[in-house]
Amino acid sequence: MKFIHAADIHLDSPLTGLSAYPDAPVEMLRTATRRAFTNLCDEAIDQKVDFLLIAGDLYDGSWKDFNTGIFFCKQMGRLKKVNIPVYILYGNHDAENEMTKTLQLPDNVFTFEARKCTTHLIPHLKVALHGRSFKDAATTENLVTSYPTPTDGMYNIGVLHTALEGNSAHPNYAPCTVGELHAKGYDYWALGHVHEYSVISGAATIVFPGNLQGRHVKESGPRGAVLVTVDGHGDCVLERLIVDVIRWHTLIVDVSSCVVLADVVRTVGLQLEALVATSPAHIPSAVRISINGRTAVHGELFGLARQLRTEILALAAATDPDSLWIEKVQINTSDLDHNENLSLRGDAVADLQTILDQAENDPEFVDALKADLMALITKAPIELQTSVSYFKEIRAGDVSRILAEVRPALVAYLAKAE
Repeated sequence: MKFIHAADIHLDSPLTGLSAYPDAPVEMLRTATRRAFTNLCDEAIDQKVDFLLIAGDLYDGSWKDFNTGIFFCKQMGRLKKVNIPVYILYGNHDAENEMTKTLQLPDNVFTFEARKCTTHLIPHLKVALHGRSFKDAATTENLVTSYPTPTDGMYNIGVLHTALEGNSAHPNYAPCTVGELHAKGYDYWALGHVHEYSVISGAATIVFPGNLQGRHVKESGPRGAVLVTVDGHGDCVLERLIVDVIRWHTLIVDVSSCVVLADVVRTVGLQLEALVATSPAHIPSAVRISINGRTAVHGELFGLARQLRTEILALAAATDPDSLWIEKVQINTSDLDHNENLSLRGDAVADLQTILDQAENDPEFVDALKADLMALITKAPIELQTSVSYFKEIRAGDVSRILAEVRPALVAYLAKAE
């Protein structure tokens, strides 16, 4: 038999972080999760699977647009026409969604109860599906203890939405251990909630398929579901089904060897070209660029961060205007150690270096700087309040980072300008 195990679909969840690219196609971004789910149903039909299994978070929180539910029912209707049943377990996002309580589902769709564990039998396949949906979004009890013993003569699949052993990237809902899952005696555990693909082998095969579509830069790389093929001996083979329609990337660019801003732009351009060359042509890329390294151009970057960002946006538009978008440009460089060379100069730049070195340990200067900066940020326009990373620290009375970063950048910039 064959079945598809999917989870964390988050239908109509918005993709975030592309506001930096004003020309990004809004409609393509808005419908990404729908198109990924349509691709999943296409795969189910093409693969002629025996059933589709969704291990939680079909919907996205308290989203109340019933067009989302209508879209889902339409896709279920496609599967009904080819006799593919669908089994849905509700996760933490589904528990707070109105559609899970009021939407009438097609008769090829079966759900797992929340009050107790439900077992769905598929006699002709000799399959038993055991699962318990979330009643409340913040379900922190161990649900595994309520799952029954394996059904004799059946291929037993446990369906569970869980953080497992406290996955740090996700709320610790329905926590349990890998040992508890293996001890249950099931053949396969179809998990959801953790958005990264992972497989744990042992007495049972334990799988997180990951989410169908990355929604922000922290969900980068290929996304999809898992096709599970089980032979007559109960042994299974896993195959990832990649169905995402927009892919997130983090591009780390080392500019250690760069001397001027133009070198940085050329280096970024080469890496963008390489990314486009190695990415599937039909999947657009949303990219966060991190400029890293100890470099002679550090001072220039500090003074020209906005110009660099503009030039990178122009590069992306020239490289692939239809499917390459820049989510953010981050500058994480540091200066080369020129302190000794500067001290030998005996000029105003060397004097400035000495003054700035001493400033960090001068309480009177630091207090005066805090007062001046607070006066500045209270008058700053709203767009700066959210875009300048230093502001939050300054409000908290911490100017250590701005001193540490401005000092070498300012000295390097003035030395270069001279």
